[in-house]
Amino acid sequence: MKMDSELLHSPAVGLTEEEEADMNDWKLPLTFMKKRHLEKIEGSKALAQSWRMKDRMKTVSVALVLCLNVGVDPPDVVKTSPCARLECWIDPLSMSPQKALETIGANLQKQYENWQPRARYKQSLDPTVDEVKKLCTSLRRNAKEERVLFHYNGHGVPRPTVNGEIWVFNKNYTQYIPLSIYDLQTWMGSPSIFVYDCSNAGIIVKSFKQFALQREQELEVAAINPSHPLAQMPLPPSMKNCIQLAACEANELLPMNPDLPADLFTSCLTTPIKIALRWFCMQKSATLVPGVTLDLIEKIPGRLNDRRTPLGELNWIFTAITDTIAWNVLPRDLFQKLFRQDLLVASLFRNFLLAERIMRSYNCTPVSSPRLPPTYMHAMWQAWDLAVDICLSQLPTIIEEGTAFRHSPFFAEQLTAFQVWLTMGVENRNPPEQLPIVLQVLLSQVHRLRALDLLGRFLDLGPWAVSLALSVGIFPYVLKLLQSSARELRPLLVFIWAKILAVDSSCQADLVKDNGHKYFLSVLADSYMPAEHRTMAVFILAVIVNSYNTGQEACLQGNLIANCLEQLSDPHPLLRQWVAICLGRIWQNFEPARWCGVRDSAHEKLYTLLSDPIPEVRCAAVFALGTFVGNSAERTDHSTTIDHNVAMMLAQLINDGSPVVRKELVVALSHLVVQYESNFCTVALQFIEEEKNYAVPSPANTSGFRLNLRRSSKDLRLELSFSAQAEPGNMTPVRDSPAIPRLRSVNSYTNIRAVTTARNLNKSLQNLNLNEEGGPAALSPGNLSTSSSASSTLGSPDNDEYILSFETIDKMRRVSSYSSLNSLIGVSYNSVYTQIWRVLLHLAADPFPEVSDLAMKVLNSIAYKATMNARPQRILDSGSLTQSAPASPTSKGTHIHQAGGSPPMPSTSSSSLTNEVPKPPPREPPATRPPYTPTLGGQAPHSHQFPRTRKMFDKGPEQAAEDGEEPGGHRNYVSLALQTGLCDWSAKYFAQPVMKIPEEHDLESQVRMERQWRFLRNARVRRQSRVITQRGISRLDDQIFINRNPGVPSVVKFHPFNTCIAVADKDSICFWDWEKGERLDYFYNGNPRYTRITAMEYLNGHDCSLLLTATDDGALRVWKNFADQKNPEMVTAWQGLSDMLPTTRGQPSSSTHSLARRVSIYLDRSKQGGAGMVVDWEQETGLLMTSGDVRVIRIWDTDREMKVQDIPTGADSCVTSLSCDSQRSLIVAGLGDGSVRVFDRRMGPSECRVMTYREHGAWVVKAHLQKETDGNIISVSVNGDVRFFEPRTPDSINVLQTVKGLTALDIHPQANLFACGSMNQFIAVYNANGDVISNIKYYDGFMGQRIGAISCLAFHPHWPHLAVGSNDYYMSIYSAEKRLR
Repeated sequence: MKMDSELLHSPAVGLTEEEEADMNDWKLPLTFMKKRHLEKIEGSKALAQSWRMKDRMKTVSVALVLCLNVGVDPPDVVKTSPCARLECWIDPLSMSPQKALETIGANLQKQYENWQPRARYKQSLDPTVDEVKKLCTSLRRNAKEERVLFHYNGHGVPRPTVNGEIWVFNKNYTQYIPLSIYDLQTWMGSPSIFVYDCSNAGIIVKSFKQFALQREQELEVAAINPSHPLAQMPLPPSMKNCIQLAACEANELLPMNPDLPADLFTSCLTTPIKIALRWFCMQKSATLVPGVTLDLIEKIPGRLNDRRTPLGELNWIFTAITDTIAWNVLPRDLFQKLFRQDLLVASLFRNFLLAERIMRSYNCTPVSSPRLPPTYMHAMWQAWDLAVDICLSQLPTIIEEGTAFRHSPFFAEQLTAFQVWLTMGVENRNPPEQLPIVLQVLLSQVHRLRALDLLGRFLDLGPWAVSLALSVGIFPYVLKLLQSSARELRPLLVFIWAKILAVDSSCQADLVKDNGHKYFLSVLADSYMPAEHRTMAVFILAVIVNSYNTGQEACLQGNLIANCLEQLSDPHPLLRQWVAICLGRIWQNFEPARWCGVRDSAHEKLYTLLSDPIPEVRCAAVFALGTFVGNSAERTDHSTTIDHNVAMMLAQLINDGSPVVRKELVVALSHLVVQYESNFCTVALQFIEEEKNYAVPSPANTSGFRLNLRRSSKDLRLELSFSAQAEPGNMTPVRDSPAIPRLRSVNSYTNIRAVTTARNLNKSLQNLNLNEEGGPAALSPGNLSTSSSASSTLGSPDNDEYILSFETIDKMRRVSSYSSLNSLIGVSYNSVYTQIWRVLLHLAADPFPEVSDLAMKVLNSIAYKATMNARPQRILDSGSLTQSAPASPTSKGTHIHQAGGSPPMPSTSSSSLTNEVPKPPPREPPATRPPYTPTLGGQAPHSHQFPRTRKMFDKGPEQAAEDGEEPGGHRNYVSLALQTGLCDWSAKYFAQPVMKIPEEHDLESQVRMERQWRFLRNARVRRQSRVITQRGISRLDDQIFINRNPGVPSVVKFHPFNTCIAVADKDSICFWDWEKGERLDYFYNGNPRYTRITAMEYLNGHDCSLLLTATDDGALRVWKNFADQKNPEMVTAWQGLSDMLPTTRGQPSSSTHSLARRVSIYLDRSKQGGAGMVVDWEQETGLLMTSGDVRVIRIWDTDREMKVQDIPTGADSCVTSLSCDSQRSLIVAGLGDGSVRVFDRRMGPSECRVMTYREHGAWVVKAHLQKETDGNIISVSVNGDVRFFEPRTPDSINVLQTVKGLTALDIHPQANLFACGSMNQFIAVYNANGDVISNIKYYDGFMGQRIGAISCLAFHPHWPHLAVGSNDYYMSIYSAEKRLR
């Protein structure tokens, strides 16, 4: 709004009021903004988990080949003097050559055994070619598919050749004999690991690769051409899985520094701590650690594998640091392969990183295949130097004076670094490099608690963090910790495991294998545990039993069911939800658990959750009861009775306010349908017959009248409404046809605009194509479209998917209430199936597309099977059905054979309940078998029609399998396809960050900023409009907007704060920007053809607006993303009122020509009579009042999404207007009989009506309760009398007479104005004293035509604007004169 500048800066408006109003906006609750409304109900996309080693390996055999030839130096290397001599820390010249050789061999084996004690070691000292061949082939033979290590020391032979040969000896040691790497590959096979400690070792690596490539090519040739000579030879093994470690590059010699061992590379790989400390002492920086000598290093106390000793601690730190360097530098898959697949390979590669660091300092570059990126300059090496420094500086005092060893601060410092990363970092950044160290710290009891806490906080960052932690190798550690009995670890471990299982549920098997489930069972049973930890424990158990039989058995034995049942009434909603999901999963397709549940009355205890205030909990309870009846085991009378009870309990949720619950309900009932398929087929056929016989006049008739079908619980009213000549808008354009499910689902998650444009075109074409004699339906272009609205019957399915169209089902649903279905098999027996079928019919007409689509699937699946079964001969007259009743399960509850309700068993069986329960005698073929097709004459096709006494038919059902008369396509498409994704969606909660501040609470977030902007805008609108209305408004006829709406406006609603107005026609909503004069959006509301929109409300108008539409069949739909650039989406929809009774105003009769009659006819033309559905919305409490053509006012709590109260109106006519005041808990209703009734909703149903005013003689058009604390009631009737009531006095305090023949009226909440639209085609605006301030008769526009008959009008809640919709499609807005604005 453009305002005068002096107004904007008016000192009259103090800041305090603005701040106060602003604060009110912050306090207002938001409705339909929970996760279930904002996102699709589906699980997260499963991340491909690469952490689990698909091929874990062991190195089982080791060949140690030493070519030393002690005392004889090879000819091609000139050694320095002095030179490096030590081999395996032994000077070979200090003893006889043979003894030296053997000692060195034994020592090397010991050094390797430190890393892999269980392998088979074979030494080959100064060998010949044959000895090497024999050794390698025997090791490969024994190792089978496991890994073999080949260690080659070539210090006593010439360097490798460029032809790819290494050297060994002849028998007499007179010659060096070459050994081809190609042969070595053949003998060693794959997988293998090769270590070459000799000069120019890089040559071997290159040759090895060339030979491996050559082998691959030979293999390919042999595969392509079997006649090739290569294919006749034994196939060479592939060398893909081979790893090589070489001491230096192809052109480098080994270092000869006499302070170093000769086999420096081997020393780094097998005795890393020893060589690392020696090397540290040889650096210049070592002089900073006084008193440490090489001799002292030999005396470091402790053992490598004891972490409490100095040597053990250094080894532990070394492992952590090398692991961390590798994890940070290597690609993930390479890290997995080299550092996690095989213990020995991992140790060798960790030590290889040290070799690279040490040997590079002597101009020697170790080589590996697969090649690693350089790591010798990594920053973590400085942490290693510091740790060594701290350790060595203590040595002199420890050894000489025996002082206690101070542990290194390394791990504590690394944890602090990790903590800093967690608390300080931004969202998108590189992973923390300390992660592998946290893993190592879990081994230490000292830091374990802190490490677990930080690990939990890291995993909480999201699925990516869990995947990272798993790829580091966290899994075995946290699995092992479940054996710990420390109570303080429980909350941390439960949290960590919940995070892991939310991302990778395949860990269920590992948990059960290691008895990990017992840990979580004990947490769940521990009443001292906080609810949130028990919730995580039950979530973990729910994952363990999910579609995993071993897990189900283990948890059943661990008493999971009893534990869960005890916690069903816990005050913590998430715990209730997961307890129910866990129960639903443990007995899903697992009969012993179901019977355990029966014995503990689990289903009865779950009933209480069906009325839980939290929709997700209701959903979980429905899921649990659905799987409870969905077991495919044979049925006994007892279990059938239970199934029936559960079904009838579930049926009560048919009108639940939450679509999530109703979707789960369809799936739960579909389990029942699959279970009792034959019974449902019978019911389906009966309904189909009924529907065919019951003539419902077709909507496309030619007389110019249209029959409008209305539903009621008692009878079927067929109303006449003027259609063809009178009103172009009443034709049936293409979008009016809900016959095609595809079209109906248009209003959810798809592009609605694309559909609406075609629809608008159809509408405009129809308006041109008015043809007098023939009915409009005959020529409307809508009928050229494929989705013509002709009702289809069963014989001709209206598309490929469905045998029952939406229209057929809808008709069946309405017919079913009136026809007597007693002709069915016997009412008591069949009533459950009939009622469930009715429930499904009702759900197939659900206003929420996903619910109706699911229900359509179930109904069509059964209809398909029923008609396929009935094909051979129509036998389903009621006679043949009645005779064949008794064989099926009955609903009498008298067959409980044993106390405690365990399954009845044949008396001969001596098995106890703990063994597998013997199956009771079969009653029906299991649901998965194809339906039985009769082979004998015209016998009935349903299994319950074989009395069990007649043995003659025993083989009946089995033969059906070969009969194959049924196409396989429809086989079981109910049971498999139907699921809602609720459980997986609920599990996402545990995968997402729990500790992070939600965005809306984060003061810096975009969401928060936008909200702040909206609230400032609201305050501005309130302030500026208040200034205008306080000045007083003397005229209201300045037309600020006029446009032609796509449909006849039936309801208009201004947005309270932005410049948008919603205009509803019969079944679509158009949005206009009234300031710019442009159309923002137009979309289809999705209501069936015989219904219309009768009310609209903006929910959360102060913030993220949603639009609620109410239609006269009692359905409510809530939309988001309208009037912006996105596609409108349905947030939720539900049946606000059931059994709407259509009424007309004043019930016209041919004899009277009263005003009411004329108004009624006039209105019928635009609205087809009846009050429809009226609503009033209270943002402060989140309550929605609904009423209309019913005898109650129903109050819905949108937060709980459930009905909280039904207030009987006590009148025999419809409610036409509702107005409520949350401060005083009052509701005022105007009724069709002219009475105005006041209710106090705090009181019980019998005494809540506190006042009835009967002063109006006719239909009340509007009753309005002013919102102030002492606000009055203003009500207006069709006769134009405006009455003011004070709620505490029985008579009106003021009466004003306005125009007669009132059709629409609205009252401005702020400005004390009211506007009346009459059938005489003008609008009068009155002030509070009853003075007419404006009469609007003509458009100011260039057309100069008269106003069409007024169909609806509405004031803006703040500005002095009046919107008027008329029957000629035009919508205009009038405002106060310009100088005021």
